[in-house]
Order: sequence, then C-alpha cells, then structure tokens
Amino acid sequence: MTYYVSQSAWRSGDGSKEHPFKSIQEAANLAKAGDLVLVAPGIYRECVRPRSGGSDEECRITYRSEEPLKAVITGAEPLKGWTQLDGVWRAKVPNGVFGSYNPYTTEVSGDWFFSKEPSHTGEVFLNGKALYEVFSLEDVRKGERVPHSWEGEQSRLKWMATQEDGCTVFYANFQGADPNAEDVEITLRRNCFMPERDGLDYITLEGFTITKAAPTWAPPTAYQDGMIGPRWSKGWIISDCEISWSKCSGISLGKHLQEGNENLWTTKYYKNGTQTQREAVCQALREGWSKERIGSHIIRRCDIHHCGQTGIVGHLGAVFSIIEDNHIHHINNKQDLNGAEIGGIKLHAAIDVIIRRNHIHHSTRGLWLDWQAQGTRVTQNLFHDNVTPKGTKVKADLSLGEDIFIEVSHGPTLVDNNLLLSPISSRLSTQGIAYVNNLIQGSFTFVGTGTDNNSEGSQRYTPYHVPHSTDIAGFMTFLHGDARFYNNIFIQPERREDLEEAVKDAGLEGLKLYNLLSGTKPYDGYPTPEEYFSEFSEERGPDHCGIKGHSEDTGIYYSKLPLYTGGNYFLNGAEPSDKERDFIKDKEHRAEARLRETEDGVYLETNLFPLISSASLAIQSTSSLGKAFESEEGFENPDGSEIILNKDYFGNDRGLSTIPGPFSGPFDGKLW
Repeated sequence: MTYYVSQSAWRSGDGSKEHPFKSIQEAANLAKAGDLVLVAPGIYRECVRPRSGGSDEECRITYRSEEPLKAVITGAEPLKGWTQLDGVWRAKVPNGVFGSYNPYTTEVSGDWFFSKEPSHTGEVFLNGKALYEVFSLEDVRKGERVPHSWEGEQSRLKWMATQEDGCTVFYANFQGADPNAEDVEITLRRNCFMPERDGLDYITLEGFTITKAAPTWAPPTAYQDGMIGPRWSKGWIISDCEISWSKCSGISLGKHLQEGNENLWTTKYYKNGTQTQREAVCQALREGWSKERIGSHIIRRCDIHHCGQTGIVGHLGAVFSIIEDNHIHHINNKQDLNGAEIGGIKLHAAIDVIIRRNHIHHSTRGLWLDWQAQGTRVTQNLFHDNVTPKGTKVKADLSLGEDIFIEVSHGPTLVDNNLLLSPISSRLSTQGIAYVNNLIQGSFTFVGTGTDNNSEGSQRYTPYHVPHSTDIAGFMTFLHGDARFYNNIFIQPERREDLEEAVKDAGLEGLKLYNLLSGTKPYDGYPTPEEYFSEFSEERGPDHCGIKGHSEDTGIYYSKLPLYTGGNYFLNGAEPSDKERDFIKDKEHRAEARLRETEDGVYLETNLFPLISSASLAIQSTSSLGKAFESEEGFENPDGSEIILNKDYFGNDRGLSTIPGPFSGPFDGKLW
C-alpha cells in the first residue's frame, strides 16, 4: 500500500493520493511491511517515529521523497519577534513548547566528552548556519572571533539562552543582520527520524533533506543518539539524503540503551570508560547482539555535513554494514565540542563493515575505527583537508586532524586503493592492519603508543571475535606491529609550520607521537617475520606464560609483532623503516599531487605516473597478506571468500602485475 503525504494539503486526509496526510508521522503510525510512504515537497517540522518495521529484505517499509531532497524533515522552528536591547537582540519562547526535552537546559555531556566549556544541545541559526553559544551578555555583545573555529568570521555570530519566568529567553548578536527580516531558527526537537523502541527492521529512508536537530552526545558507553538512525535493529537503508546541522551526530548506527550501563564513567566514577565499554560489549552479547538481529545497514550516496560530533556514529550496531558513495565533510568545524568520539565517521566494533568510494574532507578526523575493526575494509575513498586550516589556531590536545585513525583493534583491517592527502594520513595505535596500493601524502602518528588506559599504564585489553561473527574469541592487550604495507606511494607533504609549532608547544614531538614525516619510518625497530617467529620453536621451549623468557622485561609473548613490507615508493623525502624490503626511494625527482576543485568535481593534478610507470609489483591478496596475529582471521570478504587486489580506485583491472598507488595507469583526472 502507498500512503501519500503533502505538507501543502488543505488539511490532513486519509493518506490517499487525493487526500494526503499533512505529516509524515500520520503515515508512520499506519505503515506496515511492504508499504511505501511517498512524501511531497515541503518543510516537515516534526520528529518521525516509525511504529513498525519491515519483515525482511524483500518486504520493507520505504519512506521516499517524491522529488529528491525536496521533502525536508527538520527539528527546527522559526523564531520571530526579536527586539533590540542594549546592543543585542532578544526573543523568548514559553517552555511548554519544548515538552519534556528542552535543548536549552540540556547540556552536551557523557563519557569521553572532554570540553571544558559547557554547551547546550540546542542551537540558533541565521539563514541556515549555526551561531556560536556563549554564556554572558558581554560575550554576546562583543562578538569576538573564536581562534580555534574553522569557520572564521562566522564564529563572530553569538547567542546565549537563560531561563526567565517559565520561558527560554534568547540573546543574540547577528552582526548587523535584522533577525526579523532574515531566516532565524532554533532547534526544538532532539531527533528528526528515529524509532522510540528497538527492533524495527528493514526500513528505507530515501531522498530526504534532514536537518537541524538537538541530539545528545553519543559515546560507546551510552545509548547513542543521532539526528536519524535505526536504533538497535537490522537492515535499514539510508540513501540519497542530505543530512546536516546536527548538534552532535548526523546518523547513529549505535548502541541500544543498556539497563545499568549508561555513562557510568561520568556518573558513578569508580570504573573507567574502557572497563565499562568491555562490559557493554559483553552485555550486548547477552542481550542478543548477533548478525541475525543487528546491523547489516546500508548508508549510500548521502551528503552529510556540518555536524558537531560525527557524520556517522556507531558502537556495536553498525556490524556487517556498508557505507558507500557518501560525501562527508565539514564535521566538528565549530570546535565547540571536544571529546574522543569525533570524526566524519566514528565506529566502534566495525565488524565486517565495508567503507568504500566515499569523499571525506574538512573534518577534525576523517574516519575513526575504534576497537574491533575486524574484517573491516576501507577502499577506494578520497580523504583530504582533514586538518586544522591554515590561519586557524591549532589544538594539539586531542588531534591535529588525520584521514584515518585506527585504535586498539586486533584486525584484520584492510586499507586499500585510497587517497590519503591530509598532512597526517593515519594515526595507528593498533595492530592487524594492511595498507595496500594507497597514495599517502602525509604521516603516521602514535605508532606503538596510545594503547594504555591511563598514566599508570594499565593496558587496554579489547576483544577479538570468531571470524565474521559477534561471538568473542578472546581479549588481549596491544603488542603493536602485525602491520603490512605493500605497493603504497609515500610523499612527504609541504611543511606546515603552524602544525609543527603546536606539536612542539604540546610536548608531543617525535616519531612515536605527532610525527610529521611521511613513510613507514615510525616502525623502525619492529622485527621482520623471520626474526619474530624464529623465537618460537620446540628447541626453545615454552616461555613460562611470558613471565621469564627471551626478553628480560616481558617475555617473548609480549614483544613487538612483525612488520611486513614490499613495493613501497618514497618520494620528496618520505622515509622507509629501517627494515623495509623491496622499496624505491626516489631522491632525484620532485613528485606533485594536488587537488583542483571545480563545480563539476574534484580533480587530481600530478606528475607521478612517469616516476612509477616502470614498476612491476606483485598483486596482493588474502593469500599473500596472511592472517591478523591475534584474531587469526585473514584479510578476506565478509563471506569468507578471498580478496584479490587487482582492481584500482576506479575499479579498473590492474592486470597480472601493478604499479604502486591506487591507480592502474595514468591518472590525471576526476576523482569525485
């Protein structure tokens, strides 16, 4: 059955084409498996709460915008009636309109949230762009630029809210604009499209513009809120949508509300966040976290931008999903939220998740894979400008910005055929990784570090799983290494003196911390496979559980894991590791690889092909890459079949051998 919705209808009808509903929620109250909800162009100021889900992949409930992006679901309402008072504008809203959730008394808070300044979940918008919250009339009046903001002059637009006589009263500095003549909105609703209960499977959301909501902070140790999302379910498809201006996260594929385990670190204090996260994983298993019930979502061809925390967030709930062909950009640019859950995409437990053909840029972090990135594949993506812009004050306390951060995961995590063009390409506090056929124009940071829980050095034991399953096979801390780098191009980028100064001021210099040298050099000292595995033999005998052994400190079971390399090219001063194999270090030529952005796309301009065209390198595959050490799982497809890396960034055949990098031949041209 098809239900029709039109905001412009004279009044709400019965959902027929001739007499459509006025709100999407009216259709959502009735839609059952197999039904289509067709939504006409218009602005729908509501939070849609689906009441039912589909029955299987072939019998979904589909919500579709009749014209692509013309049906707008928004959590905001226009605010008029502004008056001038002592150099600022003032307006008030009776609190009854907010119901039980007032975004202007609800602060962003929770585990892994580190901001020193308070921030409410609500926001004020002028002509579609968010103003900056402050907490005194004097700061509203001054309208000073925020030095850490990536938005420059936009950060001069200020607002604050107070509670007076049962009203939320707004004060704002619109920098000369008349709010009664312009488009001014405030966020009223927490979400735009999200069920109120778990287990509503097989829903498709297609072609909508979804914007301006006030969800809460989404850590892995709490219910993960978002502007839209499936809650705790299976088989959703979110496609061809524009998703923007969430205070925190745009799409949540995240964790359900666990009884007894909700922000325990920041409310009970006596257990740290890592321990409560381990408990959350085990509790989820007891409560039905499995491939049969959770995950297998698809996020496809969406434009996701200007969200404060993440474009896409998820812990546990994103397993077995596909995130493809999305444009994710300008995430956390206000720099008013600071915490360990920020990025274009931030996933914990991305088991068998495929992240491919996305364009991710101008975000504090591009992609952050945290814990259990087992069977995860990152392929054919374009990353760039995930770094503090020049002219903006650099924060070095949490991140300078990087394309990919892989943290405390045992793998296997396969990163292939990507362009990583930010000054920091990857932060690698992890093991069980394979980087193959990438163009890497940046550095690796925090190699061999970042896996302790606190200053006392307690280890961050994290789980690994039975291959292609949520079942836990074991827990282990991090030895580092177990890293493979094959057929990559490393280019040393131009110096960013502001980044260097920020690193120096923070005391984070060096190969093992905020290294700014491109190449595999941070892996100096890691053993070759032959060196490592020669320590284990019948002749040597057991190591007494690692208490005493070949290593005087920790035993051979706690020494660095091996480094595997071959076919890598190093240019413009990029440096190989001290045990690098079968590499080329070109000291003669100057390599160039820069992006040119136009109205019709993003183009690569480079002279690389003549420098590498004579190479004839081995095609890598599941067989040649071996297995991740701890999980003992191969770098393979989610169904267990073999991956042969004989396709390039565009999907073109590489033939029987390959050149290094993400392209199989000459590659000046359009990337996105």
